[in-house]
Formats: sequence, C-alpha cells, structure tokens
Amino acid sequence: MTERKNLLSGPEPTLLGEEAEPYRRLAEESASPTQLAADYPGFSLAWAMLADDAFSEGRVVESYAYARTGYHRGLDALRRAGWRGHGPVPWDHRANRGFLRCLAALARAADAIKETEEAERCWQFLKDSSPEAYTELKQ
Repeated sequence: MTERKNLLSGPEPTLLGEEAEPYRRLAEESASPTQLAADYPGFSLAWAMLADDAFSEGRVVESYAYARTGYHRGLDALRRAGWRGHGPVPWDHRANRGFLRCLAALARAADAIKETEEAERCWQFLKDSSPEAYTELKQ
C-alpha cells in the first residue's frame, strides 16, 4: 500500500542550513556583527544584530538598511533550501533565527519611518512563517 501525503496540510517547514564558523566566531572570538557580515554576507544573524544595535541607538534608517539586507539574504537562503514563498520557518531552528529577526527588525524600522504598509506586511509574514517568532519578537 502506498502512503499518500495529506495535500491540505501545507508545505513542510523550511530549515536553513547552518554554517558553524560564524556562530563559533561570535561565541568564542567575540567577533563583531560588522566583521561577521563582511566575512559571511549570507549570515542573516549578523545583519539582524546590526539592525537591532542601530535601532537601539536611534539610527532608524541604518537599522532599516541592515534589516533589509539580512532579509533579502535570508530569502535567498530560504529559496535555496526549497521554500516556495510560503510555509513554516520554525523559530526553534537556530539557523532560521537570523532571517526571522531581520524580518522583525525590518517591520519595526519600517514602522518607525512611517512605511506602515510595509511594516504590516512584514509583521504578517513573520506571524505566518513562525507564530513563535512573532510572539517573541513583536514587543
């Protein structure tokens, strides 16, 4: 008997591949987010950290730019991992967190510069991708 997939269940969760070196450098060498973004431009967590730092220092336009860069790098990585434009991107998978944090940072910065529609789209995208990330990051 052939097992059939439930077509109504939606796509499988997308789990980004994890490159160990930038995490190691972040933890062991105390590498700065700026250095990590330069050395590993596809490492969305570095861009998220830069966006968060800029936002907390009142540099909202810089935060927006960092978040947008990490968001687009993350979208590229999601597509390479088989993501087709929708479906779960679990927060509990460490490699997904950089993208999800960039998405939240982009929403926050867009709201701060009065890009209301973009902010709403980003928050909804985050909620649809990972309700856990949405709960954690929308504060």
